[in-house]
Order: sequence, then structure tokens, then C-alpha cells
Amino acid sequence: MMFKKIALAIAFSPRSEALICEVKRLQELHGATLLLIHIGKETDENKQKLEKLLQKYQIDKGSIEVIWDEGKPSKRIIQNCNAQKVDLLVIGAMKTEFLFTYFIGSVARKIIRKAKCSVMVLIEPMVKPTAFHKVVINGTQLAQTPYVIKQGIEFCKAEKAKQVFILNEIKMYGLQMATIGEGNEEEVSKKRKTLVNDEIHYVENILKDIDKGDLNINIKVTSGRWAHELAKFSESIEADMLVLGGEENLTFFDRLFPHDMEDILGNLPCNLLIIKK
Repeated sequence: MMFKKIALAIAFSPRSEALICEVKRLQELHGATLLLIHIGKETDENKQKLEKLLQKYQIDKGSIEVIWDEGKPSKRIIQNCNAQKVDLLVIGAMKTEFLFTYFIGSVARKIIRKAKCSVMVLIEPMVKPTAFHKVVINGTQLAQTPYVIKQGIEFCKAEKAKQVFILNEIKMYGLQMATIGEGNEEEVSKKRKTLVNDEIHYVENILKDIDKGDLNINIKVTSGRWAHELAKFSESIEADMLVLGGEENLTFFDRLFPHDMEDILGNLPCNLLIIKK
């Protein structure tokens, strides 16, 4: 399976119960071991709270490990994940009180940027979790994209996703369209069609060597900034998971362009899975 060791950063907040239920589902789905990390004092009160949650949801103690640690939260969570060779770290996102949007705090942002493992951000964890059935994967041409698409497909197969969309951005669309100068309408249309087809073929070439199972995969092409377009598209189709790669793998050429997750992290359209090698 895709994830062999899954970790949850637990803070004993009101949503801890739902987050534990979510990671239990993921643990069972992937046949993984589970690591619970709490950055804070190991008090009798917290130990009792955790014990009750594990008993309530019938989580096998033999398949989990609990780490109590102190220090700077983001730093210690990452260090523990690295030391334990975690494949996936699960964290929760917060919702603003008056605006129906979600945002990621500074601790979570640091974890997302610096963690070596993949990170899953859940915006509405549930005590009765369900599979992710409508998934959007970032297909924009970056160094990490073939790996992200492959892992995203594996994730979708495990979840038995009903709909999978791969969204690809045409780089430098405006500049490329400008190269035809004062071309007539037919020339403009032909150029646009060529650019779209090139991006579709890029994704198709990646997919041809991947076992897609029974997944229903749709390739979409956009001419806007990938982060903004991914968020907008995910929201428009009411996706329940968005998959993209960590930006630490961007090449120098990629960094010349505004490939920035801040648009997504500041206003999450849905749950988020950030794939890292």
C-alpha cells in the first residue's frame, strides 16, 4: 500500500476525536502502523483522555505508538516524523468564525514546507469518516509531476474514488499566444488548440505507464496560475480531496514563475494531500 506508517499530530482540541477516527480509517485502509505525536507535557489528564478515545473507537494499541515530546511544535513534529520514518502526517485545518473559508496556521505551514513525508490536511474531520470520492490532482509540468500523478492515482485506487480530475496549466500562456502577433481568428484558435493538446498529451504520456485500475480519469487544461486554478476548480466541482506536490522539488526554471501554494493554504477549497518523495 501507499502509506506504511501514518502519524497524527494530536493537540487534544475539540476536533481530536474526529481526527483520530480519520487516521484509524486511513490506517486500516493502508494496513499501516499509527503514530500519535503530542507536543506538550505528558500529564495524567492527557493520558486518560487518549486512553478513553482509543477504547471508544476500538483502536488496537498493538498497532500504534504514542510519542510525548516538548519543544517547538513544528520542529519537534518534523523531527519525530523523520526519526520514525513516517510516510504520511495528518493535521487539521482551522475554519474562520465569520467567513466560510479555511486557513492553515503558521505551525502547520512550517510543517507542510519542511516535512520530508507526505502531509494530509483535513478541513472537516468526521467521527464517521468516509472515503474520498472526488479527487483533483495537479498535473502542471513540474519536475515532480510524474511522481505526484503516479502517487495520486495509487491513492485514488485505494480510496476507490468515483471521479478523478488531473488539472494542467499552460505555462506562459499569454506569452505563447502573443507570438502569433496579429494573427486572424483561425490562427489564434489553432494556436490555442495546439497548446491545450500539448498539455493533454503530457499527462497522457505519464498515465500510459500507470495502472489506473477502474478509475474514471478526466484531464483538464487551464491557462491561469496553477494554485489559483486548482483551488477554483476544486471548489466548483465540490471535490473532497486535492492532491499536489511539495514545492521543495521545484527546479530553478519553475521558481521563476509564481508556483506558490499560499493561494491554496490561505483559502482551502477542500481536504489537501501534499505528496513528497
